Amino acid sequence: MNEKIAIGCDHAAFNEKEKLKLYLVEKGYNLVDVGTNSLDSVDYPSYGHKVGLLVSNNTVDKGIVICGSGIGISIAANKVKGARAALCTSQAHAEMSRKHNDANILALGARMTEYTEIINIVETWLKTKFEGGRHLKRIKLIEI
Repeated sequence: MNEKIAIGCDHAAFNEKEKLKLYLVEKGYNLVDVGTNSLDSVDYPSYGHKVGLLVSNNTVDKGIVICGSGIGISIAANKVKGARAALCTSQAHAEMSRKHNDANILALGARMTEYTEIINIVETWLKTKFEGGRHLKRIKLIEI
């Protein structure tokens, strides 16, 4: 597996990001870690933007962003043209975000979702393919 994934987080999700990095490397993914690199307080938009830019300019195949709730960092990532970040709190969300929305960034909430469920969501999101077809027209309508 040679898929390249950018990963970024704020201080609230640092521990989850570090565990998730180990898990993904073990599964054979290539990672680009944009930070943060400690529990020191930082501003989540910077990390959402960094991941969004790497995804939108095709430096990486997909991205994962994590903050306390997942909300702020997903909003920040979605400000980057070409980024489609989906905040997923279940495997069903993860599956649909890929199948119908071709989400290229997965957003997670470290304070809202147990780590074991984060792993399940990530696995589902990474293995699910975009269906294309009628959904492609709608994806093209997202950007204005």
